[in-house]
Amino acid sequence: MCRHLAYLGPPVTLAELLFEPAYSLVRQSWAPRDMRGGGTINADGFGVGWYPGDGEPVRYRRAQPIWSDPTIAELAAVTRSGAVLAAVRSATVGMAVQDGAAAPFAQDRWLFSHNGVIRGWPDAVVPLAAALPVRDLLTLDAATDSALLWALVRHRLRAGDDPARAVAETVADVAAAAPGSRLNLLLTDGRSVVASVAGHALSVRAARGSVLLASEPHDDDPGWRPVPEGQLVTATADGVRVRPLPVR
Repeated sequence: MCRHLAYLGPPVTLAELLFEPAYSLVRQSWAPRDMRGGGTINADGFGVGWYPGDGEPVRYRRAQPIWSDPTIAELAAVTRSGAVLAAVRSATVGMAVQDGAAAPFAQDRWLFSHNGVIRGWPDAVVPLAAALPVRDLLTLDAATDSALLWALVRHRLRAGDDPARAVAETVADVAAAAPGSRLNLLLTDGRSVVASVAGHALSVRAARGSVLLASEPHDDDPGWRPVPEGQLVTATADGVRVRPLPVR
């Protein structure tokens, strides 16, 4: 499993999201509170993507534990953004541990993260992978289930699906092909966020003009609300919508 978050709202420093809260993403890398049998720590890499303006996002990814990289602490203290996606990684046994395996994955304005695992990898999803363009398979960031999920979502976006449909249909397809998979996805373009809750936890904290979605609450603010299993979340800084995921 992994831990991830997405934020939209007034510009904040990356440190306010990653380091300063009592149960921050950095703390979750070595002391997560809700791994649900998916490991004990998240030390196999990390990444953060942020939008410096109205253009494409900037990313910083490494294959090492976030606590062991002094650069991210320095960067986070001086970098501000109103749209952020970040993750710490717990690699599934047998999958690559390298910079390219860490979320967020990106293309154009999109940032993407996956918290979970595809059961029966890779055989269970061979038919789904075979439907992708060969170039997409040859240029995966890493030979991991998360990288393939990003390729599947991206393929739907390119075909014209809106973000919510791209995430929901990908989750439905993979869940049908690989029952028991954990498929909590996050997708953002810096203006909105789509998230799936399928096999793991997600909580949302919405305030006036901002929204934060996270695998687990990073503080004891009473505004956090857990999202039930089997739901799709669409959010902007101005509101949150929750509805059931489709089932194959």
